[in-house]
Amino acid sequence: MSFETPDDLRYLETHEWARVESAEESATTARIGISDFAQDELGDVVFVELPEPGESLDQDAQFGVIESIKAVSDLYAPLSGTVSAVNETLFDEPELVNDDPYGDGWMLELEDVDESELDALLAADAYAEQID
Repeated sequence: MSFETPDDLRYLETHEWARVESAEESATTARIGISDFAQDELGDVVFVELPEPGESLDQDAQFGVIESIKAVSDLYAPLSGTVSAVNETLFDEPELVNDDPYGDGWMLELEDVDESELDALLAADAYAEQID
């Protein structure tokens, strides 16, 4: 089976992704979620626990939990930053992670991201090789 791995994302080996949105004059922000592969492995997502806005996260630190009918998994931050927003829709509709992992199923946004940390993440082609 082939999984979607958008080229504009960077990936952790633990299947979280980051989409960096360079801001012109303000700090760099990133949107975070889990990959198409990860949601497929989990099965039907039934619960997502996310941090509060304002929390600081370090790269590779646990930031939440995702629960499916098959498993409970920790979520890890692909980048360091301060949580500026969480996708509150997931609290009522966790299945969005399955339906649209790179769109409506995003989990959180970080601000003040350190772009130098992107070098530690996998590019789309390297991530696709890892999951094949």
